[in-house]
Amino acid sequence: MAQHSWGTTFSGHSPATLSEQSGARPSAAHRLLSLDIVLALLALAGGLRVLYLAATTPALPSESATVAHAYALGHLTSFTDAGGAGLSRFGWLQLSAYTMVSDAFGRSATALAAVRETMLVAAVIGTVLLWFLARRLGLARWAATAAVLLVAVSPLALGLQRLVVVEHLAAVWALGALVLITTPEAKLRHDIAAAVCLLAAVLTSPLALFLLPAAGWLLVRRSPTRAAVVAVLLNLGLGVAFGPAAAVLRPHLAAAGHPDVADWVALDPAWAVLSVFALVAGLAVAALRPFAVSGLLLVAVLLVPGVPDTAVLALLLPVTPLLVAGVAQAITRQRRAASHQSRAGGRTGLVVAATVFVVVVGVGWAYGFTALKPSPDRSGPLTDAQGWLRDNASGARLLVDDAAWAELANGGWPTGMMAAPAACAAVCPAAEWAVFTRDADDLRQRYPALDGALADAGVVAAFGSGDQRVTVSRLDLPPVDPGASSEDSARAHAGAALAASTRITVSQDAAAVLRAGRVDPRLIATIAALAALQPVKITAFPEVPGEESAGQPRRRVQFAGGEDGLAAFYTGQRDLFRPSSVARTRDGVLVTYPLFAPSGLLVPFSSP
Repeated sequence: MAQHSWGTTFSGHSPATLSEQSGARPSAAHRLLSLDIVLALLALAGGLRVLYLAATTPALPSESATVAHAYALGHLTSFTDAGGAGLSRFGWLQLSAYTMVSDAFGRSATALAAVRETMLVAAVIGTVLLWFLARRLGLARWAATAAVLLVAVSPLALGLQRLVVVEHLAAVWALGALVLITTPEAKLRHDIAAAVCLLAAVLTSPLALFLLPAAGWLLVRRSPTRAAVVAVLLNLGLGVAFGPAAAVLRPHLAAAGHPDVADWVALDPAWAVLSVFALVAGLAVAALRPFAVSGLLLVAVLLVPGVPDTAVLALLLPVTPLLVAGVAQAITRQRRAASHQSRAGGRTGLVVAATVFVVVVGVGWAYGFTALKPSPDRSGPLTDAQGWLRDNASGARLLVDDAAWAELANGGWPTGMMAAPAACAAVCPAAEWAVFTRDADDLRQRYPALDGALADAGVVAAFGSGDQRVTVSRLDLPPVDPGASSEDSARAHAGAALAASTRITVSQDAAAVLRAGRVDPRLIATIAALAALQPVKITAFPEVPGEESAGQPRRRVQFAGGEDGLAAFYTGQRDLFRPSSVARTRDGVLVTYPLFAPSGLLVPFSSP
């Protein structure tokens, strides 16, 4: 088939062919150099993304629902999200397929990290495809390297490409199609594969439709026959997917929300400025005009209310660096052709311009890398909450949100024992505990039945802080008697009396906890009884992780000395005063009581 000769020259000048730009057929040395550059860029892109894979901000609320759908699909179970996560069954299938084949759920600390690993692989594949596309568009080796380097190192790209957003997969499919379209001496099989890739991109995200103008433009330039073949195949596939198979394959966008464009631009202002310039200037460059048009269409979509900014930027991410590098190459060649200065003077101007560019980009990246902090904790508060539930609520039925569902299911909690808020459309299923990773007010507004289920709930444990806070609440707690005396006051009076006893030796920290009324009344009562039998030495009241921030009294005590008598005393307790565990440690004996001490155990100390 005839190939269109084109390059990266401005309109009005004869576009150069690939052979004119790079000489005759590339030598083996040049091919090895290109391979070395690609491998180095892959190592850089992959290494940085591994480092920032567990970064906590910016956070995307709908990410957890996508993770849950990927887990449910791979484990042949059902899940209905709380809404706002969009719909991309083909995207979820891709995520699920990778996690199942690679055993990502079994290897990763969390379900979120397992699915984010898919995004890392997609980013690396996109890096390779972007390099090939840049070279086939006629970009010189240095320009192709610059384009890939912008994507590989930009804080905006690092922050965005770690999030579980199906548009990253759509971008890879679209890049694959564009590489096939620009294949020299393409055959029918390349066109069929390009049509399949374009169809896969659209089925992954409807926003990929805005990349079709670039693909169609490139095809028409090369051969109208090829364009017709791809158009027929693509329209046939879209007709089936959006027609008879729409209930299964038709994708829908997620709801708009944070992070928005401003949040992302703050990570890399230089990327935003360069992108705006390149999108406009790319219209004047013959080889880049199709990408500039598609890029401007995507930018226009950002102005439409309700469209998620993060999804649009995910598709723009590989387009704008390609335009930046292509425009830079076109300007460089234009200056060389029109310059009447000496060769040294021309080189000096290029060096100065490159230095200014590097400084401006470096300053922006310095702030972005500071704001995008990788988290040293790869587990997170949900893992801590899961451990707490395993110790204190094993086998119970839970009411959970999207993020908690995915992590608990991945941790082995039976999915049949978990109910998502979407199950509360009319009446919430019976549950004993509620686990939420975000403010339940939003869920209550969407599902009024949830309000009734949480009416008598009390937070028992809380993990993390801010947007990462996870709360564990006990449902159907008995209502508090407004006429009853304060339990906190009774614990404080009884604890002060205990700390003042001559039969009890208490460390300074343990005494402060006693006097503050933060000790379980069962511990206070049994320690008082034990002190009547033998001297008691208390070294600490260790807190149960998560319970202190929820205002729960400490229900563990660490004794020193007299281990045999202490162990016999507590193992011999019955009924209300029977501890959940009595363990010998190297520091003595650690006694732990179960949750929820009955009220009224310290009635004599209830008076002010």
